[in-house]
Amino acid sequence: MDSTGKVASDICDVYCFDPKKVERLRPQLAGVCGLGDLFRVLGDETRAKIAYALSREELCVCDVATLLGMSVPAISYHLRLLRTTRLVRYRREGKKVYYSLDDSHVINLINEAVSHLQEEGAK
Repeated sequence: MDSTGKVASDICDVYCFDPKKVERLRPQLAGVCGLGDLFRVLGDETRAKIAYALSREELCVCDVATLLGMSVPAISYHLRLLRTTRLVRYRREGKKVYYSLDDSHVINLINEAVSHLQEEGAK
């Protein structure tokens, strides 16, 4: 609410646009194709928890399954989706396969999201 007691609207009262801004941003949108897919994959609570755990430590499938109280096949399914979107990578050590987040960008993404949640909780 504003100072007059009215609910603030998130829509302009007048339809207008800045053609310079629109034309400057339009070509940049092509560079974010797939961004929705990335967030859709992370939008699943189980995959978000897996990503968080992997942001803290490299883990094998059995570790993740035990940590989340789920079956190994269920965790493997989620890890496969995370791999497909290049959020996680794996390495083989003998018969074991260890997973970690793909790179520092993904680690930063998870850390920033957690920081945002903690900040919101403190308000």
